[in-house]
Amino acid sequence: MRWELDWLENRTRLSPEAVALIDAEENTTRTFAELNSRSQATANWLYEKGVRKGERIALLSPNHLSYFELLFACGKIGAIFVPINWRLSLEEVHFILTDCSPKLIGYHSKFKEIFDNPLFVNYETFQVERELRPKLNMAIVAEEPLDEKDPLAIIYTGGTTGKPKGVVLSHQSILTNAVNTVISWNLTNDDTTLTYMPLFHTGGLNALSIPILLAGGKVVIASDYDPVKAITYLNHYQCTTVLLVPTMYHMMIETAEFKTSSFPSIKTFLSGGAPCPFEIYEAFKRKGLLFKEGYGLTEAGPNNFYIHPEEAGGKRGSVGKPMLFNTVKLQTEEGQEAGINEVGEILIQGKHSFEYYWNQPQATRETIKDGWIHTGDLAKKDEGGYFYIVGRKKDMIITGGENVYPLEVEHWLASHPQINELAVIGLPDQKWGEIVTACLVTKTNDKLSEEELRRYCSRKLGSYKVPKQFLFLEKLPKTHVGKIDKVALKRLAMATRN
Repeated sequence: MRWELDWLENRTRLSPEAVALIDAEENTTRTFAELNSRSQATANWLYEKGVRKGERIALLSPNHLSYFELLFACGKIGAIFVPINWRLSLEEVHFILTDCSPKLIGYHSKFKEIFDNPLFVNYETFQVERELRPKLNMAIVAEEPLDEKDPLAIIYTGGTTGKPKGVVLSHQSILTNAVNTVISWNLTNDDTTLTYMPLFHTGGLNALSIPILLAGGKVVIASDYDPVKAITYLNHYQCTTVLLVPTMYHMMIETAEFKTSSFPSIKTFLSGGAPCPFEIYEAFKRKGLLFKEGYGLTEAGPNNFYIHPEEAGGKRGSVGKPMLFNTVKLQTEEGQEAGINEVGEILIQGKHSFEYYWNQPQATRETIKDGWIHTGDLAKKDEGGYFYIVGRKKDMIITGGENVYPLEVEHWLASHPQINELAVIGLPDQKWGEIVTACLVTKTNDKLSEEELRRYCSRKLGSYKVPKQFLFLEKLPKTHVGKIDKVALKRLAMATRN
């Protein structure tokens, strides 16, 4: 097999005894030699079970060592790894399994009862903790010819705007993202990351985990995010970098442990998944810790930009410049390239791009045009070439003929000392077309009036950007990776208004 299709074999040759994986809860470790031998044995076991090139192997599990053993095993025989979001409903899981029609489904004992449901009786399953322990002396399977464009994984998107789409990532997609990240982000075999992001999500699997393994570093796996435990793990395992979503950081900076810890081993805290409120930047700045944002999506990497951590503080909200091996441009509604500080849709091109959507050729054509991924996200670029994410194209609010980007309003409102969490959405209105609506969670026992909030907004924002409506909620709905779910929030706001 070509080296780029089984680079774990070569990484093992370079550093066989180096620790590759650590299960934080159980303190179980895997060296690169152990990970590779177990992945090979798993590949042999799958082959004995009749799995061949192009067939899908699904996994329903919390963050667990088996993710990597199955992923690399699939890579060795040309099978396709399909991690399933275990936070979905049974009907949603059934939809995904019907769509990808796996040959086998691995599951963690935590989810055993799911497969007692009549919806899943036709699938052959195996329990990863018990059956994914094949003998390590089995014969090497006969290799089938593999190409770098062959699928290695299908990762299903959240599906907040409809049914989930299976994003097909090839060997080339995943390796290019990893190489690009290692080189552009200066990762080395001295790096250690803590992966709390779910491994069924591209942020958990491909943002830092696979790149750090490629570089020869360590990946510490944890599940069921708890901010105090996260701080303990970061310090105990001497992590050098970590990726969390803003909601996780918000929980972390509120703890007493955050206030007292100096995080001596951490080089950079990285935020992704959603634009980060400036208050989080401030919390890390006060402690003298480096903090920055990234931008990505399942269809592209997910890594696309780099900004030096020491620059990020002076360019808050910037995700930096495109990485070494990808190209990014901003396109206006008229199809022209956006000028300096002009908002446009982010278009991405590179070998880290996905191949197609599984079983959805029309959606593929709508997303990939002339070799460019049309992300649906909006950004602007300053004179120095630094990109700033403005928001989702579909989230832009048009009120009285004026465009309002919710992120600008959110950043300012987030600086109010009595607001704990918020999101800005547009709601339909007969007079204005849409009205800017702020949905807020205030801090305990804090009372805020709408008039006070309007005055606060007017200090920074143009009159048409000031929310015409404020909704006070006990909590905001979240997606499976902890991002605020604006689709669900709009439904909630409409019901509240009616």
